[in-house]
Amino acid sequence: MLDQRVVIVTGGSSGIGRATALRFAAKGDKVVITGRRPAPIKATAAEHANIVGVVADAASPTDTGRTVAETLDRWGRLDALINNAGAGAILPLAEATAERITEIFSVNVIGPSLLAAAALPHLQSTRGTIINVSSTFGHKPGAPLSHYAASKAALEHLTRCWALELAPVGIRVNAVAAGPTESGALTGMMGLSPEQAASLKEQERAQIPLGRRGIPDDIANWIVRLADPEAGWMTGQVIAVDGGLGLS
Repeated sequence: MLDQRVVIVTGGSSGIGRATALRFAAKGDKVVITGRRPAPIKATAAEHANIVGVVADAASPTDTGRTVAETLDRWGRLDALINNAGAGAILPLAEATAERITEIFSVNVIGPSLLAAAALPHLQSTRGTIINVSSTFGHKPGAPLSHYAASKAALEHLTRCWALELAPVGIRVNAVAAGPTESGALTGMMGLSPEQAASLKEQERAQIPLGRRGIPDDIANWIVRLADPEAGWMTGQVIAVDGGLGLS
């Protein structure tokens, strides 16, 4: 039991979050996944006995506190927080509105901040870890992605600042910057048609030095590694897992 940890994974019902939850669960860790849609949450939780689901909006101040409270009620501790839930849009400047910008930053910046704050005393007691999921575009410009990219740049800098702030209480903070990954985000979060998504995928493959888009396990592997106690002398780092896209 001593090597079983308790992990929260936001946006845990699909894509990178689902793959991450399943990897933690397979190692014997207890995992709480969150998401806004009950059916995918239920389906993912049914895949492993170590996973339970909480229907919660990552951008809601009320839901962030409730997520931590329900985790503590069930398992009595918290060892790792994975801020994976994300929002984005292909949003040229001429089409930007306050509402659309706020939606992106609410999920990508405000939500992780509020959840980390709610988790803080519990992570301190376990000398736990926070891992934020960023993007190649948190440090690589993307012409139609300016507000999504800016929100991920903010999340990366929060990672570094929190690492300095929380090191004295034993909490490590790192990030994984994911490249284009097969997760359904283009037709979901980004709002593209299937034809537009297929065209963009081909463009991305041509730009990625290793010649392919990622799969969720490519990213989940590094999230789980960073959360492991063996990475205990690593904090404040943003690890790019993107097939070399950030170099191109």
